[in-house]
Amino acid sequence: MDSEPIKIRSAGEAIKHGIVLCPEDRKEEGIVAMASVSENINISCRRHYLRGGLFLDRKKEAATAERFIQLLKIKTPSRKQKIRFLSGGNQQETILSRWLAEPELKVVILDEPTRGIDVGAKHEIYNVIYQLAERGCAIMIISSEVPEVLGVSDRIVVMRQGRIAGELPRGTINEQSVLNLALPVQSEPTTKAA
Repeated sequence: MDSEPIKIRSAGEAIKHGIVLCPEDRKEEGIVAMASVSENINISCRRHYLRGGLFLDRKKEAATAERFIQLLKIKTPSRKQKIRFLSGGNQQETILSRWLAEPELKVVILDEPTRGIDVGAKHEIYNVIYQLAERGCAIMIISSEVPEVLGVSDRIVVMRQGRIAGELPRGTINEQSVLNLALPVQSEPTTKAA
């Protein structure tokens, strides 16, 4: 990171280095279902809201939640709403808010960031991706949606059967070049002479 080798042994260490993940399975791995929208937004950045190292500044936490609810247009009756009652898109925007609230963000890994969400929510998530890039964050998007990858990428690395099949830099990216790397080469069928 920043030309220095780092060792990461836990999610907490990754976050301290500014590396975060929005997982593909947001219900199982991304949200804390029994917690509120506010708690889900603030769960990793609470360490920044401690007074004297002991007391949580609830006003700062509430202000952060309200700021990101407005910024990402999260549809919720209030910041106290349990996140499990929100739509998939609003849950995903809440997870993204969690990482936007991190002041030292450097690398954001988004695994299938728009799977199962409506077009409007996709638009909001793409806006967040562009905002993160403008902040100087490196963004890795893992997606099986070729149009999505084409729309947001500066560089594409195509994986096939667990291995890198190829890399496409800006200027060489198009749907056909991605598919050529993603799909195995079919050999010409051979015909036997009778």
